[in-house]
Amino acid sequence: MAGWAESDAGAAELEDRRLLARVARGDEDSLRVFYDRFAERVLRYAYTLLHRRHLAEDVVQETMVAVWNGAGRFGGRSKVSTWVFGIARHRALDLLRREIRGERVPDVPLTLPDPAPAVERREHVLSALSSLPEDQREVVFLTFYEGLSYKEIAAALAIPEGTVKSRMFHAKRKLAEALT
Repeated sequence: MAGWAESDAGAAELEDRRLLARVARGDEDSLRVFYDRFAERVLRYAYTLLHRRHLAEDVVQETMVAVWNGAGRFGGRSKVSTWVFGIARHRALDLLRREIRGERVPDVPLTLPDPAPAVERREHVLSALSSLPEDQREVVFLTFYEGLSYKEIAAALAIPEGTVKSRMFHAKRKLAEALT
């Protein structure tokens, strides 16, 4: 079963790389497909960093513009998703710095539909996640929601892999305390 999941992930990565190559050649239709493939994931990631939907939406747009302009510079040393999340992280941090300098926009709360029948449990988990320090919450998100490896997270965040492991260790411990 693990072999099937690995081959499925490999096929998705290959398709991402092909799609990005077409974007690099200026294919607007491929950019639309790329956007559809990554926008929601980038939005969720940016929201975990910024806690404001309107800012997270700005990050999605800025990230996709950066993908359009920089697709030809993708070196292939990481997964496409790792590269995209690295761009998104830089855009989110830049936007946060601009916010701090006084270019503030009113907060708009994130409201996502919850199809899960265990709404109360989900709220408890989200509350526990939001209580984590930002650096730990970011690692948890990229691991469990985006399926990135510690090595990929280290590359996306430009930190040592050991730091990723340490943040995850502390995050898991805090989550276990909060959820029991």
